[in-house]
Amino acid sequence: MPLKKHIVFGVHVTDRLKRVEAVQHLLSEYGCNIKTRLGLHEVGENACSPSGIVLLEMWGEEAHCLSLGQKLDAIDGIEVQKMIFAHPAPAK
Repeated sequence: MPLKKHIVFGVHVTDRLKRVEAVQHLLSEYGCNIKTRLGLHEVGENACSPSGIVLLEMWGEEAHCLSLGQKLDAIDGIEVQKMIFAHPAPAK
């Protein structure tokens, strides 16, 4: 069932290499509910940032989608922010 609201998570990951297993496990568990996934981190000629941001656009049952945000936020070193947009009713 499609969402009645549009849910987007911003997931700030510190110490990416240390947190990757727990985060990836949840992203795989909720893979059928993640419509879009975009990872952002700083890179340069001699360095790769240890932290980053993952943007997740969700699809499916609202409560189930929100539970992913809660589970990610419970991981030490992870901060989750959410944006929820209501879909307007179609004009008659």
